[in-house]
Amino acid sequence: MLAHLSVKNFAVVKQLTVNLEDGMTAITGETGAGKSIAIDALSLCLGERADAGAVRRDAAKAEIVAHFSLDDNPAAKRWLQDNELDDEDEQSCFIRRVISKEGRSKAFINGTPVSLQQLKSFGQFLIAIHGQNTHLQLLKEDYQRQLLDSFGNHATQLSEVSSAYRNWRNLQTELQDLQQQAQTREDRQQLLQYQVEELNDFALEDGEFSVLETEHRRLSNGQNLLEQAQTSFYHLYESDDGNALSVIQTSIERLGELEVHDATLTPIIAMLNDAAIQVEEASGELRSYCDQLEIDPLRLQQVEARFSKAMELARKHAVAPEDLYALHQRLAAEYKALGEQESRLDDLVAAVEQAQAHYLEAAGALSEMRQQSATALASAIEAEIKQMNMPHAAMEIAVEFDASRKPVASGLDAVQMRVSTNPGQPKDRLDKVVSGGELSRIGLAIQVIASDKHATPTMIFDEVDTGISGPTASIVGSLLRKLGKRSQVMCVTHLPQVAAQAHNQLFVTKITDGESTETRMLPLTQQDRVDELARLLAGDKVTASAMANAKELLESVE
Repeated sequence: MLAHLSVKNFAVVKQLTVNLEDGMTAITGETGAGKSIAIDALSLCLGERADAGAVRRDAAKAEIVAHFSLDDNPAAKRWLQDNELDDEDEQSCFIRRVISKEGRSKAFINGTPVSLQQLKSFGQFLIAIHGQNTHLQLLKEDYQRQLLDSFGNHATQLSEVSSAYRNWRNLQTELQDLQQQAQTREDRQQLLQYQVEELNDFALEDGEFSVLETEHRRLSNGQNLLEQAQTSFYHLYESDDGNALSVIQTSIERLGELEVHDATLTPIIAMLNDAAIQVEEASGELRSYCDQLEIDPLRLQQVEARFSKAMELARKHAVAPEDLYALHQRLAAEYKALGEQESRLDDLVAAVEQAQAHYLEAAGALSEMRQQSATALASAIEAEIKQMNMPHAAMEIAVEFDASRKPVASGLDAVQMRVSTNPGQPKDRLDKVVSGGELSRIGLAIQVIASDKHATPTMIFDEVDTGISGPTASIVGSLLRKLGKRSQVMCVTHLPQVAAQAHNQLFVTKITDGESTETRMLPLTQQDRVDELARLLAGDKVTASAMANAKELLESVE
């Protein structure tokens, strides 16, 4: 529950500190005094966006601090633990919101900075605010469906329907994309088929072009290679006029005769001996080279034809000849993938049908649950509003399942609340039948019913009793008091019959010195409550009769 609220420099509030109690608290005051200011401040603590207009004039910043007791609120404690925001005192927490005059905002939970999204996530476990226009949402069929699902606790089945819908939608999108690309894919596939078949026929292997290029150069220059190799062998080894080997050997012999006279010739002779060995080995290699070198015109023709074809295909595909093999593999892989897409298209058609069938099955099961819950909720609402001066009211909630309706994540149901408020009147949509006051009563009845199933520690009602008066107001006040026995209830009201039902009462007043205005919120004693109720009953001029009626109102509350 909300234990304490501190507001500083917010709107017309300079400094406001208020302690809140259990049960129902009525907030009353003069028109325009700022009765809803605390609710606006709490909304900021729950993650609502703020702007510079929220800061009191001439102030640097506005600050709101809300202190919550977490007794009997395990969901809030668990959220704090999961987000590592729990305090040493696990039975309470503090939310602080600061807004600068430039419009910048900071938020803290237990002194740790948090985002607005975190505030909103945490706030759902602390407070439920029902504003003056909240009941207008009842006129929207989507909101009626959400109320029904919340009442029936359909979260698990809703999740299954939503999951089935997402699966169907993803498959359907993929199918549509493939179908739209069918002609482009077919054209590409035909081109690839021709290109891959041509490359398959040529069947160039990895690294083959480099081998072809080397062999082509060798075969093309075979005669010249043979002639030059033979000439070199002749001069190195066979020439009778003086080959290189014989010249070296002669030099070795002559220098050997001189070595005894000068030892510095020794290393030179060693080098010449090495050279002789090298020349002799090179000559042997040249002889083998000449013996093995073949001049094969037929092989040259074959190599030249394949080499030329490789060059032609490389030019055709605008790649280097060395990259032709890689291109072949890439085109073949793309052609195969396109073929698999064709197969995927057939599989997708079946998968979409299966996903749609699963979605229809899940939506049908949800619809059956909604129909059962609709009967129970309509009966509960009817029983509550009959107590609020609508004795002839009859309520039904129609759940219409239509398998031909466009699939959505929430199912295939149209949910519509229908009511009759007078005997003999047919049930019809809320916006065609009920008045503003009757709509408020229906909305309040739903809140009472919902609180039995999903209790929020603190519930705030901002003039939800608009449009009702007299005996009906007393009944509404009784219902709010009833809610106050299960949750902390705060109600901004202008009706004495409602305020009298409260366990506690706060009075909002506006003070001005002619230059500035300040709003204050004061707790009322029992006598103060009598005075305030009398003012609400009589207006500006409080009479003895109004005082007596006010005292009687308070004393009549059980």
